[in-house]
Amino acid sequence: MTNGFGIRGDRDNFSPDINDEMKKIFNTIFFPPIYGLMNYFTIRVLQDTQSHSKFWERDWRLNTFEICTSILVGYLGLAMFRRIFAYFDRHWSEKSYKGVFREMALLIGANLILVNAIFTPMAAFTDDGLSLSDFVEINLIPTFYALIYYGIVRTSKYINAFIESRIQIEKLTNEQLSTELKFLKAQYHPHFLFNALNTIYFQMDEDIPAAKKTVEQFSEILRYQLYNQHEKLEISRELDNLKNYIDLQKIRTSENLNLTVHFDEQLRTQEIYPLLLLPLVENAFKFVGGQYQMAIDAKLMDDGIAFEVRNSIPSAMAQVNHGGIGLENLRRRLNLLYPDKHRFNTDCSGSCFKASLFISHE
Repeated sequence: MTNGFGIRGDRDNFSPDINDEMKKIFNTIFFPPIYGLMNYFTIRVLQDTQSHSKFWERDWRLNTFEICTSILVGYLGLAMFRRIFAYFDRHWSEKSYKGVFREMALLIGANLILVNAIFTPMAAFTDDGLSLSDFVEINLIPTFYALIYYGIVRTSKYINAFIESRIQIEKLTNEQLSTELKFLKAQYHPHFLFNALNTIYFQMDEDIPAAKKTVEQFSEILRYQLYNQHEKLEISRELDNLKNYIDLQKIRTSENLNLTVHFDEQLRTQEIYPLLLLPLVENAFKFVGGQYQMAIDAKLMDDGIAFEVRNSIPSAMAQVNHGGIGLENLRRRLNLLYPDKHRFNTDCSGSCFKASLFISHE
């Protein structure tokens, strides 16, 4: 929106670049005379207090000369400080205590040379000459203000550098975690696709219409995986996808399978990252045997969500690893998505394999 002069009236015009430019103008043009006058008036007050005099009762031309000279010292001093900062930024990129003390010592030394080259002769040829107290004040006060200026400017710079460094580290960490999650999913999807396509392949030899229906269910599962990968969603959607998968797997499983599925009706709007429960069910269908018993249970607890899958296995396979890449990938994804907020355990007792997952409320 513009006003009558064609100038935009919103706040967007005040970009960071404009603010930085205004700050630069203030620091290079307006602040140096303020800095120089702070030095001058502090020294002047101390000297007048000791001599019981009033500087405004002095010759106005002398006061004007001293004020103008102090403003010049302000410009020269701050310009010199900026040169020192720039030099150390180029040659001491790795900040250390040794580098900071060296920078501070150089700044104090250069500042003392400047004020003694200008203020000391000025004090020696005005009023009653240069006394020891005048010499101490001329050296002490500008040093005090120089240290304050150094502390403010450099501390601000170091804090900003530290914050920027932390932001970069956080970015790299997030990018690394995102890349690792994508890699784990890339491993998981081919595993699932192989099993599902194998199921449809065998079904097509017996019942084409049923195979078509299975393809529809399979497409729903794929659609869920493709469009629900990164953000949390309601657990009811995850359980619906799980039901489709169970129906698909039952087609190729032995008719002797005794399957019990129980999903707590209270599990509705609680949020969970997608595709965390499916690997447990997939693993159970892959290794079920023996008495062909399988139980899938999901329930809402006071402090989180509990999911458990139990399946019987042939006694000859009791000592075999029943997890493989699927459960290992799941364990890694849980560590990335729910650090310190989950429990995942597997147990093989006799002819029964059990996998249990608990995700706490955040």
